[in-house]
Amino acid sequence: MSTPDQAASSPPVRVVVIEDEPTITRAIADRLTAEGWEVTTALDGPSGVRTVAEVRPDVVVLDVMLPGFDGLEVCRRIQADEPVPVLMLTARDDETDMLVGLGVGADDYMTKPFSMRELAARLKALLRRVRRAGPPAVAESEQNVAMEFGDLVIDRAGRRVMRAGVPAHLTPTEFDLLLCLANAPGTVLTREQLLADVWDWIDATGTRTVDSHVKALRRKLGADLVRTVHGVGYALEIPEEDDSTGGVAGGRESPDTPLDISSMPTPNEPTTDS
Repeated sequence: MSTPDQAASSPPVRVVVIEDEPTITRAIADRLTAEGWEVTTALDGPSGVRTVAEVRPDVVVLDVMLPGFDGLEVCRRIQADEPVPVLMLTARDDETDMLVGLGVGADDYMTKPFSMRELAARLKALLRRVRRAGPPAVAESEQNVAMEFGDLVIDRAGRRVMRAGVPAHLTPTEFDLLLCLANAPGTVLTREQLLADVWDWIDATGTRTVDSHVKALRRKLGADLVRTVHGVGYALEIPEEDDSTGGVAGGRESPDTPLDISSMPTPNEPTTDS
């Protein structure tokens, strides 16, 4: 996949913009074209799905409110076909919309009105994050090590998660956020730290993005998993596990004890929550 950080000789980034307001569509297309990207646009839900299937873009900018069918349905359909990074646009500063969007496979969102500079920066950060989430450049033995925190199991190499024996369907961004918290269990990480580490985004205006993704994690993995420290940030809580199951009440890496991760969902598999 091409990224904005690659050399000028690399193929340009392909982006599909699905937005029904012509003025906004033109403004986004002009800005991203100025970045050297190839931009294709669609004005409604059905044509947006067809355009993504034809173009096979590196990233999609998707409005929530669309004629035909809405952006949430568009996101479900394109993610079911072939997972692609999606940044959703919403006219309402409604956290329910944001959580539903994250639940159907969106990676980030922005609320209208927004600056074109911030949109371009968010998309570049999203592409960097996708590249970083590729096959890990670590020894094979380390790739096979799963992280265990009580009844929570994180398969880093396969990018899969299980809680109390039940597979959890996480978006790529949700997985990256969980892994960031799991790398320092019990340690409070500020929203700004999480933005920088997970989103490659250092502008404090994006802190609500962190909050919404944490809520999505809690909904999928349990409200007890991530602790809020008001005014500071978040920390991963070590889940309790019944001693009779032989679990470990604390984080550990267990290369010597095989874990049954065969039933975990594959990475980027679309979720069904709404």
